[in-house]
Amino acid sequence: MLPVEGKEILRVRIDATSYADTTERVLDWARRGESRYVCCAAVNNIMEARRSADYRAVMDQADLVTSDGMPLVWMLRWLGAHPATRVYGPDLMNVLLEAAGDAGVPVGFYGGTEAVLDRLVIVAKQRYPRLEVAYAEAPPFREATPEEDRRTMRAIEDAGVRILFVGLGSPKQDRWMHAHKDRVRGVMLGVGAAFDFLAGAKPQAPGWMQSSGLEWMFRLASEPRRLWRRYLTQNPKFVVLAATQLLRRLKSPLPAEARSTKTT
Repeated sequence: MLPVEGKEILRVRIDATSYADTTERVLDWARRGESRYVCCAAVNNIMEARRSADYRAVMDQADLVTSDGMPLVWMLRWLGAHPATRVYGPDLMNVLLEAAGDAGVPVGFYGGTEAVLDRLVIVAKQRYPRLEVAYAEAPPFREATPEEDRRTMRAIEDAGVRILFVGLGSPKQDRWMHAHKDRVRGVMLGVGAAFDFLAGAKPQAPGWMQSSGLEWMFRLASEPRRLWRRYLTQNPKFVVLAATQLLRRLKSPLPAEARSTKTT
């Protein structure tokens, strides 16, 4: 499989992939039983990576980093990756659930609350009748103890999970996947609020808001207390920094930010 083109946005690699390309790669890794992880990146991920060198390493070492938000898609295109499209975590999960069911690849869910997870499993099996959900766990809202973590790893391995959807919210889910690389014999995907959306616990923004880059307004209106800091402080900073990067590129159009991913 050919490497996917990647560009650096504020020093964070984002891959110009697609739903079809990502699905093909994930299924190939899953069938081989390879330990991999995929991050779905939005503006918040970029800004967190800029703040934290440790988190930037988490993103950099991911096997694939998709453009979860439209601002990153636009940046990819402006940086020369013209075919770049959005690969949104919740939609990607649905695409992969269907593909995994058709391919006979067992999946698992890690994250959310017990109520959301119970509903998620029911909805997923109804929507994708051929899907094998081999494992589901709602972890405690605290750091797991070493013994709890070992039990989780044993349960995932015993269940034969080859695609594990991780819904802990970013950046927590990305750090968790990085910490468990080579401990989970399958592909981990951080899908954020996808559990809540598929289970019907939270509403999704209308399609026109998603495609126009305004989904953040819908989410902010839905969860202002939790999300106001992320959107009202991080987004303006990102706009200024991204514009600066583009202006520097126009003055000195060197392909320094271009880099292929490690995917094969």
